[in-house]
Amino acid sequence: MFKVPVHQVAGHQAIGGKLGPLVDDDGRFYKPLQSGERGSTEKAFYTSFSSNTSIPEDIRRFFPVFHGTQVLEASDGSGPCPHLVLQDIVSGHLSPSIMDIKMGANTWPPQSPEDYITRCLEKDRETTSINLGFRIEGFHIYRSEESDLWKPEKQFIKSFSAQDVRLVLKKFVSSNASPDLDLNPDCAFASIVYGGSTGILAQLRELKAWFEVQTIYRFYSCSVLMMHGKGGSGAAVKLVDFAHVVDGEGVIDHNFLGGLCSLIEFISKATQDEYPNKTCLKDSENNRSSSDNCTCE
Repeated sequence: MFKVPVHQVAGHQAIGGKLGPLVDDDGRFYKPLQSGERGSTEKAFYTSFSSNTSIPEDIRRFFPVFHGTQVLEASDGSGPCPHLVLQDIVSGHLSPSIMDIKMGANTWPPQSPEDYITRCLEKDRETTSINLGFRIEGFHIYRSEESDLWKPEKQFIKSFSAQDVRLVLKKFVSSNASPDLDLNPDCAFASIVYGGSTGILAQLRELKAWFEVQTIYRFYSCSVLMMHGKGGSGAAVKLVDFAHVVDGEGVIDHNFLGGLCSLIEFISKATQDEYPNKTCLKDSENNRSSSDNCTCE
């Protein structure tokens, strides 16, 4: 039985008679194949990536498993529609807090139409993409109770400054996360979610090491999905959305890598492992200035 994903935080959603992805009870995610070049590009990427023996196994775990394509009734009632069949990456997580982060200061691929570049550039300038090399696309955070969920509107997120991004990265690992930007987050789960050998920072650094050498693909407008379960358990990083991936042509993907370095630095400076249950980093002048010139460590 197919149903609407309840933990989707960004992108097209299958609600209100709109076309969007579906999930089943077997841990699979059905993403409508976009028409035109975007759909063919994403399908080609998954086909290439899944069969490419040069991709290290420890890197494959950051990407949804590809199970081919399947024709389903579209969620908008328009009839049969081809879908990508992917791993449902949030399946099995209890009350997962999720954040979708679009990577890169430049979110359009080469040879894009002029009008598309204009739209992307406008959005990149309105958000933190150009300044930080990434922007938050959407998130929801479960607080102390399973039913206590904070999921802000898209327009609220779109207006984030660099300082807001730093604050929300703290709230993402806090038990008292709320829309009140004046309420100090407790960072109760910071050491569990961000820290340690299996935390989000370690996973992002593992990805960074691969992006420092891989020249197979360039990932435009791709997202890093960060998630953790109740009490900060099961911290995980996944890459999603590959409709604008192009051939790497033997060149390092500096656009994605720069955003990844910036994200790592922001998370590193947002919280302190030394005081996991008591405090977050103080917002010093150094922290504020670092948002303009993020570099890899």
